[in-house]
This record gives sequence, structure tokens and C-alpha cells, in this order.
Amino acid sequence: MKKQIVTIAIFFVFTSILLGAFGAHGLKEIVSEKMLISFDKGVKYLMYSGLGLLVLSLNDHQFNFSLKWTYRLIIFGTLLFSLNIFIFVFSEQLTVLKNFVYLVPIGGILMIIAWGILGVKLIKSNH
Repeated sequence: MKKQIVTIAIFFVFTSILLGAFGAHGLKEIVSEKMLISFDKGVKYLMYSGLGLLVLSLNDHQFNFSLKWTYRLIIFGTLLFSLNIFIFVFSEQLTVLKNFVYLVPIGGILMIIAWGILGVKLIKSNH
């Protein structure tokens, strides 16, 4: 499982750098400033999650409890959050994409729950 999480973490970081460059150079002519700010938010949280997953997975031997649900919630939450922001950004051009924005808060909530679970487990652990 560790190799899978590290791979996903690296993919998140790689993709956030790639999309960040695209946002900085390719999107300016396509979307409004407001949507560019939203796109950047999606990129940032993709990066934060990638780095968080990387740190956790490379140090999982330090924990005396399973990180399985923390990993799952971070990954799924990040995908819901960032991916739906990226889709929503193009709703100015394709209004059918406008409703994807409603999935963004669910992703954010899942990420909050993941980090909350980790915090509670850490406080309760004998470590």
C-alpha cells in the first residue's frame, strides 16, 4: 500500500505543477480572472494533498495505527475538490459544467475529516 500512496502523492504533486503552469500561461486567454483564481485554488490543494500524502506515507512506520482511511479520504476528497474546480472553471464556456461546483465542498469536507481522523487517532495513541 505504501508504494501506491507514494505514487499517488507524486502524481498529485506532478499534476499540480503541470496544471499550475497551464493556469499561469494557458488559461489567461480562455477564462475570467475569477475562474483563474478558482483554478489556482484547485492546484494549491492538489499540491498540499500530494505533499501531505508523501509525508504521511514515508513516515507511516511511525504510527501505531492504520492510516488506510486517512489516505482514502485525502485522495478521494482531493479528487472531488480539485478535479471539480478544474471542470467548473470551464463552465463559462460550457454551461453544462456549472453544476460540478456543487461537488467541491464535499471534497473539502472529506479532506477535513481525513485530517481530523488522523489528529484524533494521534491524540488517542500511546505513541
